[in-house]
Amino acid sequence: MAKVDIVMPKMGESLMEGTILKWRKKVGDKVEKDENILDIATDKVDTEVPTSEAGTIIELLFEEGAVVPVGAVIARVETDEAVSASDAPTGAAPKSDAPAVEPAKPALAVADSNGASNGHSAVAVAEASTSGRFYSPVVMQIAQVEKVSMQELESITGTGIEGRVTKSDLLAYISARKSGAAVSTTTVAPTAKVAPKVEATPPAIVSAPSVKHAAPPVVYDASRSEVVQMDNMRKLIAEHMVRSKQTSAHVTSVSEADVTGLVNLVKKKKGAFEATNGVKLTYTPFFIDAVVKTLKKFPMVNASVDGDKIIIKKYINIGVAVALGESGAGGLIVPVVKGADEKNLVGLARSVQDLAARARNKKLMPDDIQGGTFTLTNYGTAGNLFGAPIINQPQVAILGTGAIVKRPVVREMPDGSDAIVVRSMMYLSLSYDHRIIDGALAGFFLQSLVQTLESYNDTTAL
Repeated sequence: MAKVDIVMPKMGESLMEGTILKWRKKVGDKVEKDENILDIATDKVDTEVPTSEAGTIIELLFEEGAVVPVGAVIARVETDEAVSASDAPTGAAPKSDAPAVEPAKPALAVADSNGASNGHSAVAVAEASTSGRFYSPVVMQIAQVEKVSMQELESITGTGIEGRVTKSDLLAYISARKSGAAVSTTTVAPTAKVAPKVEATPPAIVSAPSVKHAAPPVVYDASRSEVVQMDNMRKLIAEHMVRSKQTSAHVTSVSEADVTGLVNLVKKKKGAFEATNGVKLTYTPFFIDAVVKTLKKFPMVNASVDGDKIIIKKYINIGVAVALGESGAGGLIVPVVKGADEKNLVGLARSVQDLAARARNKKLMPDDIQGGTFTLTNYGTAGNLFGAPIINQPQVAILGTGAIVKRPVVREMPDGSDAIVVRSMMYLSLSYDHRIIDGALAGFFLQSLVQTLESYNDTTAL
């Protein structure tokens, strides 16, 4: 008999942990090679983990809901093969650079900047927590460097899962403490120990300190109400949206475009396009193409903010919001078209169709939703005219495209007279970070985008 380790796989360069959502097998169950044995969640992506060998489950080392570092052994399978000197534990994914973590140990080594352990446990960095509240190694390391006492840590209001103090929470607290601003605190009651959580490096964006107020209690008639527990994706969406509003100074500007030429183009060429390229021709590739051309003219919109520095990206990766489930009830995810500035309309159409299909079938990998530099959300698919979308951090702008609607508009005729004509019109709304993008820049960006969209017609080469 041989024992095979199943480890938490590394599915993205910046992802250092995963949450166990559900075990599909229990101890004693037989499994086939490549059979899925559990579901895990990373940042917005739920995925399945298969076993690398056939055999019998003999150990499940973490409970459902546990946050597990990449590389940690999460289960063991006993196979019928004899153990040889050359045998080595294998996992469900390629070997990770992250060190394996013994789940039974309550403390984790704190990693330094090159990933090596510094030899101190998280609770040894500062005095031990008296409440049982868990603090990640990175949080503890920052606390040690900035001389934040355990008493102060215990008082910080956490915005992470189960009220944990995140790196952003601690950095905002330190910033507020240095500036003398009011700091949001909370009282932490003793809690049970939870599985260790490894956090990546400190975030690129440090939001300005703000005072957080506790939400008022919700009063409702229990006999005529249904209580629905948020799933993992909805919790993450809620956290990301609130964090974005706290980080960026949101402003939204709206323009309209006459896309009659684009509508005629799609109607005229969609059949031949699908027959030739094997993908459907929709409006989205044209929206992305127009955004790419406009971002090249206005690179400040393709940027991020890092403290008092502006990071202007010389590459363009476009995130495309995809609604999941019937009528969007399954949440929202934003897969990224990488290298959008290097693709033509055919390449963009293929990328969009592939990402959307894998998003709806829950086949996206974590790398598919990382690295975006600008985001597009098309609420026009639901018939909405325009909205004010929330910026997808750490980007500085997001474009919303509304429904294309035929309506009467006034146009000047060649002889100088005015006439009312029926045209296909749409609204474009740009939400942007007013810390670095002013209204004039946003306005010129939108007008350039409008001109590009209005330039497409049935003679445009595909």
